Amino acid sequence: MRRREFIAGLGSTAAAWPLAARAQQGDRVRRIGVLMWLDENDPGAKSDLSAFTQALAGMGWTEGRNVRMDLRWYGDDTNRIRALAQELVGLQPEVILAGGWGATVALQRETQTIPIVFAGVNDSIANGIFTPLNRPSGNTTGFAFLQAPLAGKWLELLSLIAPGLRRAAIMFNPDETRPVDQIFKPSLETAARSLKVVLIPAPVHSDVEIETAIMALGREPGGGLVVMPELFMYVHRAPIILAAARNNVPAVYYLSDFARDGGLLSYGTDVTDTFRRAASHVDRILRGAKPAELPVQLPTKFEMVLNLKTAKALGLAVPRSMLVRADEVIE
Repeated sequence: MRRREFIAGLGSTAAAWPLAARAQQGDRVRRIGVLMWLDENDPGAKSDLSAFTQALAGMGWTEGRNVRMDLRWYGDDTNRIRALAQELVGLQPEVILAGGWGATVALQRETQTIPIVFAGVNDSIANGIFTPLNRPSGNTTGFAFLQAPLAGKWLELLSLIAPGLRRAAIMFNPDETRPVDQIFKPSLETAARSLKVVLIPAPVHSDVEIETAIMALGREPGGGLVVMPELFMYVHRAPIILAAARNNVPAVYYLSDFARDGGLLSYGTDVTDTFRRAASHVDRILRGAKPAELPVQLPTKFEMVLNLKTAKALGLAVPRSMLVRADEVIE
């Protein structure tokens, strides 16, 4: 499923589900908290939320009959997360869905009793949410988004589509509480040694720094870009894609939205699928299961999207093997 598709039926869930007073007589209304990344106008975030709510409906949790959702969006402002987490916990829902690592950690700080189900978290072990995948501790479980070993694959794909690759900038935002470049660094370094590619750290805080870093990379041939899976990068994807195009820099991304917006190549998990799957844990908790009884689930659906138009603009001859492997080719 494409994240850009607006899934019908989201409707009023963008704000809140109906109050208990609207439930059919005899049904107990269950309260679900949701702390979502991005904002309610982002197409990808809408698809994530809608996939979750539709999956819940398929399990018998129907809007206006037996569920109410308390929904909060934190956009790209990590400073708001803690206040919104406190607000949601104060409402005492029976379970909370956490969109992303920042939301998960903020909620863990506010409650050790209300069950938390996360979706869209990069490598939950490396991020310190808990240690064993098959034995979640405390009140948290969920569905992982990207695992650390995937980073080496990004570099391999970039070198395949740009065979002259000699230097690869690793773009990340150092303001992240737990910088993802450190999580993915070992896998990148292993792949770089094998491919004889020099890794260049590219910390950025703004659109200006994004432009400067990519411009410097494009001054000499053999440069490429690997964009780290961060909320900052997703929000700033337009300037990243434009700067890469202007400076003739091939780039690989972790999410299909980048390739569909004009980026060269993406490979990663279908994040909307993780939200859809998260509904199963929420369902089981509402039916009496404890988070510690529900193992953390790894990604099961991966997709590679290739933008052939961008490849041609960069003067790259795409190997047939990549065209065959791609789940989607944008002409």
